[in-house]
Amino acid sequence: MDEREWLVERFEEHRPHLRAVAYRMLGSLAEADEAVQDAWLRVSRAGADGIENLRGWLTTIVARVCLNALQARKARPEDPSGVHLPDPIVRCAGALDPEHDVLMADSIGLALQIVLDTLSPAERLAFVLHDMFDVPFDEIGPMVGRSATAARQLASRARRRVHGASVPAPAPDLARQREVIDAFFAAARRGDFDALVAVLDPNVVLRSDGGEKRRALSFVRRGASEVARTALGSAQPLAVLHPVLVNGTAGTLAMIKGRPFALMGFTVARGKIVAIDCLLDPERLARLDLAGLE
Repeated sequence: MDEREWLVERFEEHRPHLRAVAYRMLGSLAEADEAVQDAWLRVSRAGADGIENLRGWLTTIVARVCLNALQARKARPEDPSGVHLPDPIVRCAGALDPEHDVLMADSIGLALQIVLDTLSPAERLAFVLHDMFDVPFDEIGPMVGRSATAARQLASRARRRVHGASVPAPAPDLARQREVIDAFFAAARRGDFDALVAVLDPNVVLRSDGGEKRRALSFVRRGASEVARTALGSAQPLAVLHPVLVNGTAGTLAMIKGRPFALMGFTVARGKIVAIDCLLDPERLARLDLAGLE
């Protein structure tokens, strides 16, 4: 085996990990794949002579690519609706998928990914690399042009913002999550406002992303009563509901006439729904890997 073949094999061995890093940095599966491919081009040109910690070196390269992408993203105009959900990672409930498991290790739900989108590029890099992948600050500092101490401060500031957003940890029992979600849909289909409110946390947040083609469906609703009214007003009696996992937690894919209409990720904690993240953008729904879910 020549050196290039060896490098190709080693890179492919680490690709799932690198994709997981890029997804947490960018919140986009397509951009994460582009970042990993960009990293490979850089690696293939540079070679790996003298590299002792290949995984760490590859992680650093991907992180730098992602940092550049985040900085470029900051320069682009924001969506006027103010609502943009990160790409959800979908899996059929009960299916086995080792690559999915690597991507979702230390599960990061959509609610937390949304908070990460509010961080500055440098804060996000420091937080993701240190808190999620145990990269030391003396390696993070040079990536953002700062000292290890300054990198530590970036991660600390990001951590405070994440904790301040009060993103609850989902209930660990997927079966219990599913019971609560089933009760939510049953109440919505009965038109039972009180039953809906009963399964919603008083401070529940509903985020809906309709994309360019469904701008009217991009909004945020807060509070049990407001979310319950929205659920009753948007119920689709013809929709067929499929249980799925969305970023490692219980979710639902709504199909109408065999096509995906909505993908809903739920955060269930303490027996109540505390967040609903609903993707209604037909273009992004069409790009999701829904094989076996229809």
